[in-house]
Amino acid sequence: MTIKEYMTQNHKECDEILAQLENAVENNNWNKAIELNEKFKNETLKHFDIEENYLFPMFDEKASTGGCGPTQVMKMEHEQARTVFPKIEESIKEKDSDRFFGLSESLMILIQQHNSKEEQMLYTMIQNLFNDENETIIEALKNYEFN
Repeated sequence: MTIKEYMTQNHKECDEILAQLENAVENNNWNKAIELNEKFKNETLKHFDIEENYLFPMFDEKASTGGCGPTQVMKMEHEQARTVFPKIEESIKEKDSDRFFGLSESLMILIQQHNSKEEQMLYTMIQNLFNDENETIIEALKNYEFN
């Protein structure tokens, strides 16, 4: 498995949890929605954390970007997504499915566009730069601790 494949698979896993969350809300299973929302938020934030605190700094250093360029844009998009999580949580607590679906659709569009850029451009660049260290990096990604 490559770094790009690993990170892309993680995107798919987060997408699947969001789909399960949407199904729970659609079925008015609010207890399940609370559980799935927490799982979705934690998995997505862990993914962001892996990128922001491990992959992106490594890339920026080796590519000599100075923290500017593609990783800066990705971090800004992570911040946009982070602002939606509390609103989604609130909509679930209020059992407001209309508000939930408006927010989840907006978040899904943001995340899909974001993931597409990462998968097509940034992960390819990271893979090319660190291909010789692929196994070591994959092991680090698998064992990444998120608090």
